[in-house]
Amino acid sequence: MAVKHETELYAPLKSFFEKQGYDIKGEVRTCDLVGLRGNEEQPLIVEMKKSFNLALLLQGVERLRLSPNVYLAVERVRDKKGAVNQRWGELTGLCRRLGLGLVTVVFYKTKAPLVEVLAEPGDAPPQVRSGARRRERLLYEFRERSGDYNTGGSTRVKLVTAYREKALRVALALQAAEAEAAEAAGRRAARSGAPRADAAAGGAAASAGGPAAAPGRAEAPRGVTPAELRKRSGVPGAAAFLQKNYYGWFFRVARGRYTLTAAGTAALIEYAAIAEISAGKL
Repeated sequence: MAVKHETELYAPLKSFFEKQGYDIKGEVRTCDLVGLRGNEEQPLIVEMKKSFNLALLLQGVERLRLSPNVYLAVERVRDKKGAVNQRWGELTGLCRRLGLGLVTVVFYKTKAPLVEVLAEPGDAPPQVRSGARRRERLLYEFRERSGDYNTGGSTRVKLVTAYREKALRVALALQAAEAEAAEAAGRRAARSGAPRADAAAGGAAASAGGPAAAPGRAEAPRGVTPAELRKRSGVPGAAAFLQKNYYGWFFRVARGRYTLTAAGTAALIEYAAIAEISAGKL
């Protein structure tokens, strides 16, 4: 059950700390709960809120000027819904880093409230695992991008990542190779007297992602090889981009030969400036 006022936390917290030998008094010099035990010089200070928030955290840090024995106390709702209830481990780690204690109170309808200490004041902060691999991935992503094409803070939008840039370079190289092949086929058709449109029909059909017309004996194999695209695009892993086809931009017309799909052509139009800039920085 959720409390309506933070004052409802006072009674169970007072009872909890009194059992530990403290003499407790409330609202002493703006501190929610203050306790003294025996001959100890440092007082116990507890600041309470209905839920964990920045105001409570700042209040706790301020109280550290008065005593190193400071706890933050909040209700812990049994219902697992809500952002805070999903992040007690992170909140506990944060309090430990700041030298604060953290206490939660769970209220029940038919039994006494449960007080649980998640962190003691002065606990050693949790050890942070080395993020060397994540840092390397971060730096790699930064270095592999050719420019700044995303607005910081954006959500639910397509981001221009290093992977997308490289895929665009492969698509741009494939488009150029297909255009050159179509031009060459047109010249051959002109020399032989055949209509140019028929010679290029296979490439157009493949670009749409569908089957192409049956080629004649003199027609060159359709599609472009990964090796040629690697050379044209400057992307060492061009073959992987073609095989995985994450964006659906490529179509395999035969073993080891690829053409550009309609989605790939649309992407080159959508990201035309980025593709040209990225390709120009090879």
